[in-house]
Amino acid sequence: MGESGSLEAAVSESEIDEDTLDMVTHHLANASRVLFVTGAGISADSGLPTYRGIGGIYDTGPTEHGMSIEEALSGETFRRQPELTWKHILEIESACRGATFNPAHEMIARLEEHLPEVWVLTQNVDGFHQAAGSRNVIEIHGNLHGLRCTRCNYSTGNPDYARFTGVPKCPQCDGILRPTVVLFGEELPMKAVLQLHALVEQGFDLVMMVGTTAVFPYIAEPALKARYTGVPTVEINPGRSELSDFVDYRFHARAATVLPALWKRLTHAA
Repeated sequence: MGESGSLEAAVSESEIDEDTLDMVTHHLANASRVLFVTGAGISADSGLPTYRGIGGIYDTGPTEHGMSIEEALSGETFRRQPELTWKHILEIESACRGATFNPAHEMIARLEEHLPEVWVLTQNVDGFHQAAGSRNVIEIHGNLHGLRCTRCNYSTGNPDYARFTGVPKCPQCDGILRPTVVLFGEELPMKAVLQLHALVEQGFDLVMMVGTTAVFPYIAEPALKARYTGVPTVEINPGRSELSDFVDYRFHARAATVLPALWKRLTHAA
């Protein structure tokens, strides 16, 4: 895990379209406010498995309890059967343990130092953007490395779940702990939603969709609004998404390949 994809990314850099690199570099160099919208694809370059799909933790269909992974990781199942939801949370955390940010996260963090204003809207709960150095991050689905009690006001940071073998309990009241993430069917954190809406209303000079299928309306919205107002939009994704036919520029490649290549051109041109 870790940065095991770095060498592979460097090898495949020649596959990136040079003209598209030039155009997007031009937009980055002239942008004052840039938004990166990131999904599972950017962390897949760190070796994190997806829930489903080829090589995913649950790529063989329903869980052993006959539920889809979405149902097992839903707020409703957590309320009824917290031990079942925690079982799958522990499986996912264990599969991801030891991984860290990759060159794509690092390049976004560096851009925050290089450009006047850079924001990240991420669906990921791994905390890799902050670990890489990004400060302006909206974690719309929360963060797996925090825990809070479902009964009292106890909360704590948590680097990993290695010590947990079942449902963890609150040291203050013996209530059930849960990760500070949004489970399926739960409402998004209001603070993050309001911050996102305010930023979208203010507008950006460039919106870049990185490693996301953009199936949720609140994830696609920044790119859609940008496109309708004449703001350049970019997609970096080895697969296709809901926005692939809509964006101005598209890189059919991995984030850990494209973003370092953009950074290289941007800094050499400066």
